[in-house]
Amino acid sequence: MNTDEKNGWTPFSHSTEAVRRVETAPETPQTQSDTYRLAFADPEFMTRRDLRAVRLQLELLKPEMALTERGIRSTVVLFGGARIPEPGGEAWAAKNEVQKKNLEANSRYYAEARKFAQLCSVYSSTTYNREFVVVTGGGPGVMEAGNRGAADVGAPTIGLNIVLPHEQAPNEYVTPELCFNFHYFAIRKMHFLMRAKALAIFPGGFGTMDETFETLTLIQTGRMERIPVLLFGRSFWEKAINFEFLAEQGVISPSDRELITFVDDADEAWGVIKTFYELA
Repeated sequence: MNTDEKNGWTPFSHSTEAVRRVETAPETPQTQSDTYRLAFADPEFMTRRDLRAVRLQLELLKPEMALTERGIRSTVVLFGGARIPEPGGEAWAAKNEVQKKNLEANSRYYAEARKFAQLCSVYSSTTYNREFVVVTGGGPGVMEAGNRGAADVGAPTIGLNIVLPHEQAPNEYVTPELCFNFHYFAIRKMHFLMRAKALAIFPGGFGTMDETFETLTLIQTGRMERIPVLLFGRSFWEKAINFEFLAEQGVISPSDRELITFVDDADEAWGVIKTFYELA
């Protein structure tokens, strides 16, 4: 027993205990002052503009620690439109009859995303759900389909949500202990790719295209290892992005077209991954 303990004072090292002691301190003008709060337990301080660098670190660290503790080593990422309904569902995002018709037709991609996630998750179960774990942006549409497919076969599935004014409440199929929330797009994007062994990209809008091109740029420049990048729906993507034109204009290399693989259904996509990684 050290001198402090003999005098009735017990040393402590845990931050949670420090917070408790501060919260239970006698109420005086001094202890009620904002400046008396422990810095890391002061929400007003932690959300100041000057603390942005610290918040960026925390958003990187919190999911990383949780995934590591869960033993998750690799993921399959599903990107795609939040506005695509499930087959027979309401095209809630349609602004006119043309959009309604097209969104309802594109609902087949919801079904394919769900089936693809099932295939990934069945294999993942053979690795004790440590490899090829399905991860999505955690929202509706294709994201919901991906998490739902994993849940269908009883597998854990990750949702990387982000605070937005619309669309981005977590869907009910994300494993609660693997449901994360982000403020910074940049850190969220890092978590999508840090463990990714494959990307399945379904028809979508600006967000989907942003994530697609960022991934392709990282692979093209050698900042990320080559992984299968699967574009579901050749007819959609060849109209949305003219890769041949980019190559003809010389703004990408002709070989850059080989960074992507067009697929039209879940079985074909999973076959590409199996071949790439020589899976049994």
